[in-house]
Amino acid sequence: MGYSWNWDVLLQPSATGDGTYLGWMFYGFKMTIGLSLSAWLMALILGALVGVLRTVPNKALSGLAAAYVELFRNIPLLVQLFIWYFVLPELAPAALGDAFKQSNPIVQQFVSALLCLGFFTSARVAEQVRSGINSLPRGQKNAALAIGFTLAQAYRYVMLPMAFRLVVPPLTSEFLNIFKNSAVCSTIGLLELAAEGRQLVDYTAQPYESFIAVTLAYVLINVVVMFAMRRVEAQVRVPGYMGGH
Repeated sequence: MGYSWNWDVLLQPSATGDGTYLGWMFYGFKMTIGLSLSAWLMALILGALVGVLRTVPNKALSGLAAAYVELFRNIPLLVQLFIWYFVLPELAPAALGDAFKQSNPIVQQFVSALLCLGFFTSARVAEQVRSGINSLPRGQKNAALAIGFTLAQAYRYVMLPMAFRLVVPPLTSEFLNIFKNSAVCSTIGLLELAAEGRQLVDYTAQPYESFIAVTLAYVLINVVVMFAMRRVEAQVRVPGYMGGH
């Protein structure tokens, strides 16, 4: 193999004079973390709301929530990203669309990526929440209503606290996926971790070092998330469920 390894290239000054190539990687790492955590917060809030609506007796609300899930879950992520970035600014009211297109390009890319990842992941979170609620014994809801709770109070004080504790493991998977899905956002120019890796290859011609560094960064993110979520799972585990004692 004639490849010449050179890990020192990461510490060399960048061709643009703005720090080192390792600094580029760190910028992409921070962008990936910031984008993914922001999108996850949005997905968790929207997903919880839609997941609850999917289980309410009102057929109009549950049908609307089901349509939301099918729309955002079944359109490919890349297509949704292009719609948010290229199409919606043209369809929005002229003043809003022009303001968006005239804003900082990084802001345009970040907002489009945030909305795309947030809505896409919220549909998946909604299904997890719906499954958690439907897995509860029907007696819990009936007992809450029998002692005078309204339906909203039954959800808030009885069903949702239990359902969320049951769906922590599948939500962990969705949390991890949002970090991996963020790599798609490089297609609209957002310099997240994967994009910075490709940029390093273009400037240094050292593909192995660049993408090994990117891989290790993603592994680090996954390990931290898994460790944190395992701690959360252990804290909220319900006796008799998920292997609880």
